Amino acid sequence: MQYATAAAPPTWWSRLLARVSRAEDVHVPRGRPLRAPPAWHDEGRPPSLTELYRAWRLDMVRLALFLVDDLHTAEDVVQDAFAAVCRAYGTSLAGLQDPGAYLHTAVVNASRSVLRRRRTARAYTPPHQGAGPPVDEGLLLAEEHREVLDALAGLTRRQREVLVLRYWSGLTEAQIAQTLGLSRGTVKSTASRALDALEKRLEASR
Repeated sequence: MQYATAAAPPTWWSRLLARVSRAEDVHVPRGRPLRAPPAWHDEGRPPSLTELYRAWRLDMVRLALFLVDDLHTAEDVVQDAFAAVCRAYGTSLAGLQDPGAYLHTAVVNASRSVLRRRRTARAYTPPHQGAGPPVDEGLLLAEEHREVLDALAGLTRRQREVLVLRYWSGLTEAQIAQTLGLSRGTVKSTASRALDALEKRLEASR
């Protein structure tokens, strides 16, 4: 996966990223959510499963949170994604060419499965309330973050995935297209429509 700078996000999204990045003292530069490449990237070697987990877990939880709108579920999604990596490649990850891309795809697919099950479950049961919030949930679910999550929930699944991968994960259009199995043109048009819809929803909520 390329560690390129993504297009500058809208101002309100930059504020959201700054707020989310304060959880667990992880720094996210304004307008540029990707961190520096991990050590194994510069050394030209595959990471171990432990290294991959330490480097990517928090980013993946936050990605999943934007998609499933529930921190406990997001953590489960990410655990499942890492378990899938281990089943497919073992703890040495031999043969895994692009760990970041694999994780993004695994988290998106697992989130889709969660949302499908949730739609079925909510037809006859109330949403599950977590037993107890983790230490950083107050920051993650602060008022501005909640407004954006609520607005994101009103978008189509594809629109939500494209926006989150673009402005939170900082992926390029080509990377998003590969992750979601879409053409670059579809990614571009979806992002444009999704931003317009999201801006309108946020304005309406104020």
